[in-house]
Amino acid sequence: MSLDEWIEDHAKRTPQRIAIRFPGRDLSYAGLSQLVRDAAAALTRSGVGRGGCVAWLGYNSPEMLALLFAAARLGAMFMPLNWRLAAPEHRQMLADCPPGVLVVEPAFVGQTDAYRTSLSGTRLVSMGEAPQGWVGWNKFLADAAHGALPARADFDDEPLLVCYTSGSTGKPKGVLLTQRALAANAESSAAMHDMTADDRILTTLPLFHVGGLNNQTTPALRVGATVVLHPRFDVEPTFDAIERERITLTVIVPAQFDALMAHPRWASADLSSLRMITTGSTVIAEKLIHSVHARGVPMVQVYGATETCPIAAYQRREEAVRVGSAGRPAKDCELRIVDDYARDVAPGASGEILVRGPNVMRGYWNDRAATDAALVDGWFHTGDVGHFDADGFLWVDGRKKDMIISGSENIYPAEIENVLIESRDIDEASVVGRPDDRWGEIVVAVVVRHPGSTIDAAGVLALLEGRIARFKHPKDVVFVDALPKTALGKVRKEEVRRFAAQASETGISAAQASETDTSAAQALTHAGARA
Repeated sequence: MSLDEWIEDHAKRTPQRIAIRFPGRDLSYAGLSQLVRDAAAALTRSGVGRGGCVAWLGYNSPEMLALLFAAARLGAMFMPLNWRLAAPEHRQMLADCPPGVLVVEPAFVGQTDAYRTSLSGTRLVSMGEAPQGWVGWNKFLADAAHGALPARADFDDEPLLVCYTSGSTGKPKGVLLTQRALAANAESSAAMHDMTADDRILTTLPLFHVGGLNNQTTPALRVGATVVLHPRFDVEPTFDAIERERITLTVIVPAQFDALMAHPRWASADLSSLRMITTGSTVIAEKLIHSVHARGVPMVQVYGATETCPIAAYQRREEAVRVGSAGRPAKDCELRIVDDYARDVAPGASGEILVRGPNVMRGYWNDRAATDAALVDGWFHTGDVGHFDADGFLWVDGRKKDMIISGSENIYPAEIENVLIESRDIDEASVVGRPDDRWGEIVVAVVVRHPGSTIDAAGVLALLEGRIARFKHPKDVVFVDALPKTALGKVRKEEVRRFAAQASETGISAAQASETDTSAAQALTHAGARA
């Protein structure tokens, strides 16, 4: 089957049920089904069929989701572009995987039109006013009204989603996820959340990322639930929606929690309708989990990657008390923890996390070398380090490439970071390694003070006394105004390493500066903030 049959089936069974509630409009399952058919007909008329591609550049919207299901109907691929990236980055992705149709929201039409000569084989569609050489969305659909659609085929193993990685490890790669992968992921999500058609799911994460698209949104449409969709995340509308719509499920990542918890409404907002809150995208601080639990809402973790669609492991509601765990392997998904020689390690021992299952990507678009390196005998090598406890629960220790080897000892940054951010004086902390002639690497903590805090390097190091082995303690502390992050709030470690390297080039550590010269410490702080 193709995934659009989910929508058609609900349109037949519960045509008036609201599929998507969007600011200013409600779209029933019957309405969504018709929009999917209209979009599929328009794509067909534009030459997009099996193996073709349609791209979207814009915020979350019902039309974005309709294009995904329309692509599924045709056996084509859907490529959502990260609107937070710069125009040259969009251009690079579009050159790497040229779409037959590119649909663009008004805010991004101008920048796209500036390089349209490089999109000669792409039909440009504007959701607003259409510049010369473009077509408006309504005309795009109207021109293909009542157009014939090709006969359905078995598209289970056809690539559907081309989702580009953040590029935090280098050049962005287009991850190919099949219709079978999205279907398997939806089954895992439904099992994780006990999701039914009666649920009301709030989506505020960007749909250009599998976290926003596939953690709950596509699974909700699989089971016939209602998705309350916001174009972008904003604090007040999020609180409003949870209270007014009686939201039962939502995904909120740590960067969003920072904004929600800093708002006066956090302490008094009515969260009683929430069965649970799901989080992920990075190692989750226990301090954050306890803060959510204190509001009476279980917070469960999901573990995965773009390459796993993303759900590879998860906690269920009753497992939320196991604070810090990423849960058990997802439905029909296998996980292994292996050493550097691909040998399974014992429970409690750390190693690289490997994933195998129907949710795993087919490979990277136009990158055989990267595909062969990541997929070995069907196992996806995540690059994450973790361990299983005696009960089979997964714990994520951090990124393999982020592990610091100092004096032949392995040090995982997340262990140190979790202790630091427990302090009220510290809003954020990122721990990285810096090359060192004697130790190979030394540990450096890059810290964001809480507004009004005067904590210095000595104070930061004191937080670790008796909590973390001395050999893991930072040899340097660098203060910055903010940590660089991806769209989903993941810290860009490469940029943090540059902060640490720049601090090293000053010839004086923050710890030394704080002890000897206040002005030097301030200069170092400002240098780090500019990096």
